[in-house]
Amino acid sequence: MSFTVEERGAPNSLGYRLFFKNAEGKYISPFHDIPMYANEGQNIFHMVVEVPRWTNAKMEIATKELLNPIKQDVKKGKLRYVANVFPHKGYIWNYGAIPQTWEDPAHKDKDTACCGDNDPIDVCEIGSKVCSRGEVIKVKVLGILAMIDEGETDWKVIAINVEDPEADQLNDIGDVERLKPGYLRSTVDWFKKYKVPDGKPENKFAFDEEFKDKEFAIDVIKSTNTFWKALICQQTNGGELNCKNTCISSNDSPFCCSVNEAKAAVGDACACEKEEAIPSSVDKWFYLDKK
Repeated sequence: MSFTVEERGAPNSLGYRLFFKNAEGKYISPFHDIPMYANEGQNIFHMVVEVPRWTNAKMEIATKELLNPIKQDVKKGKLRYVANVFPHKGYIWNYGAIPQTWEDPAHKDKDTACCGDNDPIDVCEIGSKVCSRGEVIKVKVLGILAMIDEGETDWKVIAINVEDPEADQLNDIGDVERLKPGYLRSTVDWFKKYKVPDGKPENKFAFDEEFKDKEFAIDVIKSTNTFWKALICQQTNGGELNCKNTCISSNDSPFCCSVNEAKAAVGDACACEKEEAIPSSVDKWFYLDKK
């Protein structure tokens, strides 16, 4: 199963969008139409890469737009870039999401005592390759971190690209510390502090900042898939989420997006343009006091 992307608008601009196509050239939603599993029997999952490692632009699946293209997050009318908090530069993993998952904002998690963040579940892919924005890769799940972001449960799955040279040696969360010592601690540190330069408090975590193992992580992913199924079957009110798709819902469903409607949505987006410059302020480095 292969996927391609089509850029519209200028990168680093408000109008930039990255649309997805399947192997037949049909426009699809990366939120709804890409299967969660790449190989269910082996618990191999698809991951949609939103942010390549070492970059700063806060890219995300646009859950409220038709076809859910990738776009850059916006706050107060300005594009969002994550700060460089010493010793880190941008994102320290390939960052993205598992399709066909949803953290239900109406569901209070029994472990975190907080409701979901209304997004697909996040993934930190820790392999050696720097992936491309919009790349769909197959990953092996290793563990999970329970972050509490402004009172919402925001799970962070730790995974490895199955094509990574070390993939065979990484099978659970303990293997990460053994083969990549310090990476998990740096991951907690990154998530804890990345909003502090913007004047926000440090993020909190359940389980005393400890990572849970592979089995726990897969159970969490499956639960978010159950929430997504309820969403796409109209058993749950998704509010402003755009649940239209081209492959999952039947023709008589209000969530069914026709071929013509999908083409029109892409055609209405800005034409592909030359990349705009990234503000020089994005390269600023922040040194925060150790506690």
